[in-house]
Amino acid sequence: MNEAIRVIISGGGTGGHIFPAISIANAIRELQPDAKILFVGAEGRMEMQRVPQAGYDIKGLPIRGFLRPLWKPGNIGVAIDYLKSKRMAKQILREFQPHVAVGVGGYASSAALGAANSLGIPTLIQEQNSYAGLANKQLAAKAQKICVAYEGMERFFPKEKIMLTGNPVRQALLDSKVTREEALRSFGLDPARKTILLVGGSLGARTINESVMQHLGEIAVSGLQFIWQTGKYYSRQIAEELKQKGRPDCLVVCDFIADMAAAYRAADLVISRAGASSISEFCLIGQPVILVPSPNVAEDHQTKNAMALVNRQAALYVKDSEAPEKLIRLAIATVRDDARLKSLSENVLKMALPDSAVIIAKEVIKLATQ
Repeated sequence: MNEAIRVIISGGGTGGHIFPAISIANAIRELQPDAKILFVGAEGRMEMQRVPQAGYDIKGLPIRGFLRPLWKPGNIGVAIDYLKSKRMAKQILREFQPHVAVGVGGYASSAALGAANSLGIPTLIQEQNSYAGLANKQLAAKAQKICVAYEGMERFFPKEKIMLTGNPVRQALLDSKVTREEALRSFGLDPARKTILLVGGSLGARTINESVMQHLGEIAVSGLQFIWQTGKYYSRQIAEELKQKGRPDCLVVCDFIADMAAAYRAADLVISRAGASSISEFCLIGQPVILVPSPNVAEDHQTKNAMALVNRQAALYVKDSEAPEKLIRLAIATVRDDARLKSLSENVLKMALPDSAVIIAKEVIKLATQ
């Protein structure tokens, strides 16, 4: 095949879908610099900003998630938008004429890969979670290859199509040369003190935020340092509450952390949701972590992601409903226990699957050129 390969990459909605998608695109470009890559996302979702920022073109579909319960009247409009999105996706593919379509999960992925299947275009699914999403389970029957991050995924997908690749992560995290001392000073913190990082994803996590607000007194007298990403959605409310209650000097508050490589390097312990991309990052950098799975996700897949690590003594786990009471006290006790931190780091490193983006990119190129 002499012509440049053309690849559709579809999905998004959260950083957990977008970062792997961009990493795969970057890896394809590394291997095939003349490759033509077009993203398909959902209008109004974060991929419509993040993908162009990464240097790729993207087309938006008016697709959105169904409301729960399914009999809500608003779902009539959702269904109409879904059918419209399928037609639009098919038109985008006819115009772009891709050799292969890649789905990373999210609303748009369902429409775009469904359209690819109907047009006879080979498809590859990248499933990030330990519990497969409904859309990917439905798309799997016609997919040529299914790249997964966890063992045992044959309970969801045809075994002969599965390839254990791990999840692509943000390359900047692996390439960063910043030292722990430099990272801490960038946050205005003391390199001589232990540090806990709290992150709830790009939008924030209400339970993690409540856990901090309910234990400001213990944080203030802990002798530790805290970096707290509140999420933009909650930042104004938290700023007002901290004005009333007082912000401990040892607590650095950010609505969003742009340089996560520095934040991870600064932290002796991380508190996080259990999204698949975050977990893959912790595995690759050997980060001790307490996971607080979000209960507001399909099939409770974040708890299943977390337990894959907890069952190997590679992470600690606090149930969302118990976090406001238990989380901060567990974190303070854990970060003071050097032996436990060392054990968590060693065990989580054993679960790392490096070079995921390149491995997946090679499979994409193989499908495009066969």
